Amino acid sequence: MRYDDRLATVLRLVPAGPSVARIQLRQLIDLLGTLPSDARGELVDAAYLRLSEVAARIPAVDRTRIMAQPGHRLRSPRLMATLCAMEPGVAAAAIRAADLAENDWLDLIPALPLHARGLLSEKVDLPASARALLARLGVAHRALPDTAAGVDKVEDKHGQKPVDNSVDNFAEAPTAANLPEEPVLALFAAVPPPAPPPPAAPPKDDSIGAIVRRIEAFRRARPTPPPSDAPLLPLDGHVTPDRPINVFDFTSDAEGRIIWAEGGVAPMVAGHLLAGEPALALAIRQHQPFHALSLSLDGAQAVAGPWQVDGVPRFDPLSGRFVGHIGRMRRRPVQEATTPAAGEGDRLRQVLHELRTPVNAIQGFAEIIQQQLFGPTPHEYRALAASIAADSARMLAGFEELERFARLEGGAMELASGSCDLAECLTATLARLEAQAQARGVTLCLQGAGNAPVALPVVEAERLVWRLLATLFPHAVAGETLGATIHVTNGPVRFDLTLPAALAVMDDETLFHSGTGGDGTGPWAGMFGTGFALRLAGAEARCAGGRMERSTGQLHITLPGLTQMPVESSHSMQGDRAQEATPAA
Repeated sequence: MRYDDRLATVLRLVPAGPSVARIQLRQLIDLLGTLPSDARGELVDAAYLRLSEVAARIPAVDRTRIMAQPGHRLRSPRLMATLCAMEPGVAAAAIRAADLAENDWLDLIPALPLHARGLLSEKVDLPASARALLARLGVAHRALPDTAAGVDKVEDKHGQKPVDNSVDNFAEAPTAANLPEEPVLALFAAVPPPAPPPPAAPPKDDSIGAIVRRIEAFRRARPTPPPSDAPLLPLDGHVTPDRPINVFDFTSDAEGRIIWAEGGVAPMVAGHLLAGEPALALAIRQHQPFHALSLSLDGAQAVAGPWQVDGVPRFDPLSGRFVGHIGRMRRRPVQEATTPAAGEGDRLRQVLHELRTPVNAIQGFAEIIQQQLFGPTPHEYRALAASIAADSARMLAGFEELERFARLEGGAMELASGSCDLAECLTATLARLEAQAQARGVTLCLQGAGNAPVALPVVEAERLVWRLLATLFPHAVAGETLGATIHVTNGPVRFDLTLPAALAVMDDETLFHSGTGGDGTGPWAGMFGTGFALRLAGAEARCAGGRMERSTGQLHITLPGLTQMPVESSHSMQGDRAQEATPAA
């Protein structure tokens, strides 16, 4: 081999998963173990740094098992010093597999930690000079004596033959029948009888949740101190019914498990898994902040119940690795927390909550396969995984729309307050559809006032306008005109949308319960079809303080205005006023 690039090849591989990390640990030990004693350089230093990083990610039991496997070539004193500095099990396995020269042992032994020196004294093939050095360093032999030097001379007053008590000659030791009774009694009289074995304890649940429950049971069983008028210090952390917990800060690890909380709250919430909630699980998996998400805690009475949680991700300042979240929990308002679950909307939200969990899991595994996080994956499988992830995202978006409609219809949700110009929202949305409209031969038109301020945040206004136009646009065919007309009065603001011919011929019952979504070439209006999208838009308009009505060929959406205009600016794209509107949604 003219050029050995095996070490560089191993370092180019990123240990993305546990299996890859174990393979790379074995490769690094094999390559570093065969390097010469004087091997130095940036590549070697990088290899030892990678060895430390990979070893930190693998449990000590697994590293011990890897080191105990046959075939290791540990001929490098530097590698032996690194391995012996680890846990005793890893150090013992490395010492058994070591194959160093005598001079290397003499240079290495003074640099070893104390526990490694004690383990080294039990190595069978250790050179005599190395054993002498261990003796000078005060390391005694901890193993049983060997056959030649470890014979215990047990000689009684009658001059019986010495008995060899070593392990190797145990089978040849004299039996009780060959020894006089008095020496045997004298030898074993001082040995106390063995204590009876303790009764078998029932198996215990050592999970973090079980430990927290046992701690809480102990706290409840402990006698309550008598009441006192002495003031409590700020750091007492004592929780009483008169001082309920309404807010506390916490820190979670990379898996979303609470590892720290302030004051006296920590024993009651430590170990709780935030990732059990679908919305929180998604934010934790994507290392994203979250705000005002709902969460329910179980356990002690002081913390049990519904909460709102905010959090931001934390990253290691040296490696940049994601290490968890830091956040704050607040009690949800009493009205929201104590509202009884009733009606179709609440049952629908419960069903959606159960559906999100498997869809989130499917999406996560599909993204793992598509991004090759567990190793190389054929392109065909990556393409299938990407398609599955996209379908899962559409399903989750549909679930959000369904839940939004249920909350709006049930009065459990209110739109945020704000203001925006409705004319700007319509202009921007039509501009986004312009390219597709030209390709389909559809004409887009906007007529009305220059300014149309409404009492609605710009995000909600854009969402409403896009929902309506994305629902109507796929039904338009070549030669049709899809237009909007804005009417500004002294009070509310109204805008009218032209229905495509395919929808204009439908009656109200058919239109608002249609499951079609166009020809599939236009923008995506939702997974539940045209009728549901229009009903959802009507619910959003009503929640904003307006309404949505339908005439023969138009939809009329009215929203609360902000300013009073002296005159009405009305320009219909059809040339005549709309027919009398009839409530439809």
